[in-house]
Amino acid sequence: MSQPLSIEMPPAGVDAWLSGAGYPPRQILCLTGDVSPRRYARVVLADGTTAVLATYPDEVRDVCPRFLRTGELLDGAGVRVPHILAASCEQGWMLLEDLGLQTLGDQRERPWSELRPYFARALEVIGRIQALPVDMVAGLNPVLGRELLRRELAQTWDLFLAPRELTGGRALTAALAAALDALCDYLGAETPVPCHRDFMVRNLMPLDEGTVPAGGIVVLDHQDLRLGPPAYDLASLLNDTLFPPAEIEEELLAAALGGADRQSYHRAAAQRTLKAVGTYTKFSLRGANRHLPLIPPTLARFLDHLAWIPEGAPVAGDLRRLWEPVLQPART
Repeated sequence: MSQPLSIEMPPAGVDAWLSGAGYPPRQILCLTGDVSPRRYARVVLADGTTAVLATYPDEVRDVCPRFLRTGELLDGAGVRVPHILAASCEQGWMLLEDLGLQTLGDQRERPWSELRPYFARALEVIGRIQALPVDMVAGLNPVLGRELLRRELAQTWDLFLAPRELTGGRALTAALAAALDALCDYLGAETPVPCHRDFMVRNLMPLDEGTVPAGGIVVLDHQDLRLGPPAYDLASLLNDTLFPPAEIEEELLAAALGGADRQSYHRAAAQRTLKAVGTYTKFSLRGANRHLPLIPPTLARFLDHLAWIPEGAPVAGDLRRLWEPVLQPART
């Protein structure tokens, strides 16, 4: 929603729909999206203000009403989500407030003294999401349980690890497979709670300075809201794109977990980071290469978390040695 302008044409008939909804457009500037079938455009309205048009083609048309529903649930829980100005899920169109060009994940140049309040606020948001009524979330999407967690890791295995011979010899391959199965079993055995499922910094939009509370954020792409492991959103927040320095990470973990056992967090983070590598690889196979630089640091995070859990510690060192050439770009 915040990518550079492209030369794609807006969908036919959308001008009339916008005008009929009370938002007559002066100009529609299509935005370059990602690999999702959804498409976005920045609409300059007749009064000079702007909004963002989301287009849902047939293959993802069912996401449109789900986005409306999850937005209602989150808004009711005090989670700031994009305001919806108009929607026609039958046509696959939705007009949302324009939140700007950069997500929190695009803020690498800012010092951590400025970024920390957004992460602190994000912890509060996770708490609000987890407090949603379980019965209202249960039917939205499949539970992020052991089978889905395993399928996500299977994609990484098939698209990234196996083609690059990064599973090692027969013994290491078997040990790694057993470790990954075990961590998914542990995560799947936990009592699931409501989670965003993709609570990463690229789905968090910082509000303008001067807002109350400080570090305010808007939560994007919430249509995958579902039940999942209690530490999953926390693991997503701290292990994607912007990796907090050790002292800030420790501060955030202490605030989120207190003195609780952190193995569940490390398991969720290990699963999430390895899953992300498969996602980035899949994107690149579709021609979207901008996430490839994230693979080395994300793999390094996976190994760090794997070493923390009993089922992963025996293989983490061997994997680190085997993966040294792949991890090297993260250190340059």
